[in-house]
Amino acid sequence: MSTSGETDVARRMEQAIHRYFAACNTGDVEAVAAFFTPGAVHYVPPGYGGPAQGGRAIGEQIARLVRTTASRWSIDQVVCDPGSNRAVIEWTVRRAGVVARGTDWYEFDPGTGLITEARTYLASPPPAGASRLELEGFPYAERGYTMDS
Repeated sequence: MSTSGETDVARRMEQAIHRYFAACNTGDVEAVAAFFTPGAVHYVPPGYGGPAQGGRAIGEQIARLVRTTASRWSIDQVVCDPGSNRAVIEWTVRRAGVVARGTDWYEFDPGTGLITEARTYLASPPPAGASRLELEGFPYAERGYTMDS
């Protein structure tokens, strides 16, 4: 059973994610950057320029998508785990006449409530010739993920 404090933390994480997505839809670099710690990393699938480090770089990455593809995101589901300061969401993006779906995994700084890490996964076919379908630059081995080929 969750405590009142855990419920408050979960509510703050969910509200931050909703406000972050609202900022993403504006394409405003600084508005997006404000949701991240200075050392935050946003890992992305292949083809998006590799991981962005720091709030400003993350904001620039999002702004570029908005500017070049008219991307607009909506949140479909949110699950927060206040005990681990993590959340996962399902989202839909509309861009250039295409609808795509995916998930984001977030880790939050418990002191500031800012995002320290985001990982974006797309529900899409793999790129032709790809031998590994995983996030670019993510430290899988260092985090104990299975690395068998």
